[in-house]
Amino acid sequence: IHVSAKAIRSGDGSERHPFLKIGEAAAIAAPGDTVLVAPGVYRECVVPAQSGRADARVTYRSVVPGGAVITGAERVTGWIPYRGNIWRIVLPEAFFGGYNPYSTMIYGDWLDRSVLLHTGQIYLDGQPLREVGTLEECEHPAEEETRLPWYTRQENGGTVLFADFGGADPNVEEAELLVRRNCFMPQENGIDYITVSGFVLQQAATQWAPPTAYQDGLIGPHWSKGWIIEDCEIAESRCAGISLGKYLQPQNENRSIRTGIKDGTQTERDAVCQAVNEGWDRAHVGSHTVRRCHIHDCGQAGIVGHLGAIFSTIEDNEIERINNPQELKGAEIAGIKLHAAIDVVLRRNHIHHCTRGLWLDWQAQGTRVTQNLFHDNEPEEGKPVQGGLCFGEDLFIEVSHGPTLVDHNIFLSTNACRLSTQGIAFVHNLICGGFTYVGEGTDNGAGRFPSPRYTPYHVPHDTRIAGFMTILHGDARFYNNIFVQRPVRPELSSFLHQRGSDTLTRNNLICGTLVYDGYPTVRQYFDGLDQAMRDRVTGKERFYDHLPVETGGNAFFGGAVPCSAETAYFRDEEFEVYVQLMEAEEGQLVLHTNLYERLPRELTQPVDSGLLGCAFESEQRFEERDGADLIFDRDYVGMGRGPHPLAGPFEDPEEAHLVWMTAQEEEPPVSFIDSVRDVRERAVQAIREAQETLQQTEESKEHAERAEREIRIRLGRDDIPEPDPLFVRKLQSDIALTNCGEISFPFEGALFQIQDIFVRGDVCWLRDMQGRRLIELDCAYGIYRSHDHWEMHTMEALDIQMDANMEGMVQTIGTLLCILSRSMAHDAEETCRSISERVNEGLELRGITMRLTPKYLKFIRDKKFISLEDVIYRINRAPMTIVSEVLTSENLGED
Repeated sequence: IHVSAKAIRSGDGSERHPFLKIGEAAAIAAPGDTVLVAPGVYRECVVPAQSGRADARVTYRSVVPGGAVITGAERVTGWIPYRGNIWRIVLPEAFFGGYNPYSTMIYGDWLDRSVLLHTGQIYLDGQPLREVGTLEECEHPAEEETRLPWYTRQENGGTVLFADFGGADPNVEEAELLVRRNCFMPQENGIDYITVSGFVLQQAATQWAPPTAYQDGLIGPHWSKGWIIEDCEIAESRCAGISLGKYLQPQNENRSIRTGIKDGTQTERDAVCQAVNEGWDRAHVGSHTVRRCHIHDCGQAGIVGHLGAIFSTIEDNEIERINNPQELKGAEIAGIKLHAAIDVVLRRNHIHHCTRGLWLDWQAQGTRVTQNLFHDNEPEEGKPVQGGLCFGEDLFIEVSHGPTLVDHNIFLSTNACRLSTQGIAFVHNLICGGFTYVGEGTDNGAGRFPSPRYTPYHVPHDTRIAGFMTILHGDARFYNNIFVQRPVRPELSSFLHQRGSDTLTRNNLICGTLVYDGYPTVRQYFDGLDQAMRDRVTGKERFYDHLPVETGGNAFFGGAVPCSAETAYFRDEEFEVYVQLMEAEEGQLVLHTNLYERLPRELTQPVDSGLLGCAFESEQRFEERDGADLIFDRDYVGMGRGPHPLAGPFEDPEEAHLVWMTAQEEEPPVSFIDSVRDVRERAVQAIREAQETLQQTEESKEHAERAEREIRIRLGRDDIPEPDPLFVRKLQSDIALTNCGEISFPFEGALFQIQDIFVRGDVCWLRDMQGRRLIELDCAYGIYRSHDHWEMHTMEALDIQMDANMEGMVQTIGTLLCILSRSMAHDAEETCRSISERVNEGLELRGITMRLTPKYLKFIRDKKFISLEDVIYRINRAPMTIVSEVLTSENLGED
């Protein structure tokens, strides 16, 4: 189904006669359909009418990534000069079509009641103005405010807007108003299996989204299952960007602030129980994927969700500038704010320059936070420091019973983690800020009366409630982390000191596990239980004491302080350590540090589910969400770990580590793919089954084609053909090894004669002389796949006939691919051994050793793994040439 904003008139959705509006396509799109949207601006709210199916999704795709813009704003002209720099316009109620953001206040539970703002917003050339509460403030703004003010009021049945556009003429420049509450969201529950790909979605008049209300966002699935939101830019939502949140429960809708009868904590418990009774389970809700999106400049949260995010995956997103103006204040503000994130995986996200990074509130059970980069989630320099929840941190885990796993992350903000919780495990993280609110922050602040917050815990990997309990604190594990005390900005420490909150149990600024001083170890805890059982007078106190804390293999630098119970740890107080995050080139961040000059290996041990054990209250193991054992055998970038792994996120003790690259259209690096061989085998088998179905009956042909296409899109890996014969895989290499024509080997029933090999890192692409196919091979992990339509950009070229060392390397690469494809007739182990002996003769002169096995090809220099690309640069003896042309599968006769 085709849509184009540039069509002369709306057609029938065909390619020649596209619809003008995406909503026209959304009204008819059925399972298996794809809505292809041409570049342009679409001023509408897209409301999908029909579900897809697991085997036949409904897909909405921008033909050009980022080319189709869906906006909740309208350009408005007719402004009239009022007084001084102020312009005025009057809009009738009919203009807003049933939802007037300029008469609708931002409202809800846990919103700071001093906030009196509307859900509407005014923009000038894409930049938001600042709402003020009176016309006087609009005409005479405070000196410290930098953004231009606007004000609204209702008069005679119309909406009057006043705005200072800074000398610009809003009738000439682009002045826009938020008029739609959402940009892409179903009206009904249960619109499942929708894919939204490649759009810019911006500017929506969303409402505050607490867990006790219907949670809307600029885009969201509205209480359904199986959505994929990918490769989108999502920005300028008045409150939340993406909502994976709760459905409407009229009785509980903002009940605390609306009626004052029950406290918000109790209404949230009511909401959870009501949801369970009304069908909140894996079969109907959750299992969403949000990936490779850029989410920024939202007022409340980049991603929000209560209950609706269960079993979801949030990965490879960049989230920044959330709540930076701090116009909204309250308890629902973060780059990502999730309640009940049961079995949610948050990985490889870059969250920075937000009031707060990631907030996991209640029921973070089976939740895993892994391989994320956090930094600058704190009060902005040069702006007044505000207290309370405005003084943020990278990660906040609140009143949850776990298990909550935090592994292989980089925390660089002043406050690393706020831990008013239990049932947690921190493994292989780099932590450069303090732990706050350990031992506090879990009651309801009633004052004269005890007010502990009892929160639910669940049957493992399920939504059924197993019980409720308050938080005892502890039940924490810290293994193989690096703690680095970095300098704290003076205005932050001064602000906290003046308010008396710079204590170990509140806004602690000391990095390390010191905040857990006095907590028992597991052995001490159970010895105490034995004594308490014998003491009939104080025996019940054991049920309300701190839970145990276990540690091991942690390292402390720069003044970071271990707790008294730390075991097998390393501490260096004299070494001047630095940790600096720097931009290498556009879209790339590199972490520079010298701590590996001192970091030992002998104190650590591998960590797995057996070592981590069970969370105390939920009695659930730390394990994968499918129940499999956790094995931490890969680091932040996918490198394998040894028997004494390095503490922290990186196994490679280098000074510089690439920690973030802006998401590309290509898939994530194969080193990040979990169980890729199993995924590939299942996908190949599924495609074969779909092909067999095609041959059975003509009646099922259409369904089988859609199923095959969707399987390829969802699970496409390695040698699976691409779903679209016109799909071109854009690839980038650094070195091209040319004139390899005399080297051949058996491959998949034919002879593969190598024309060229392109190399980047440990990944290489082999080009066959006979055909246009390109085989991609990750030498370090032994994974390969095929590209039929491709485009290769490369930097340098080397003629291997001029360099015997390179010829040996090409033969080795070809042999590995031959073995992996099971095309070799003779013994693979013996072949690896004989080739290794010959090739290593040339490598050892450069201090390099090659390891060729039937599973991978790796190189070692100075006891460190180095990449195939690095080997080529080090051993090459012939000159390279600069490559200026782009080679594609379509111009092989022209290169």
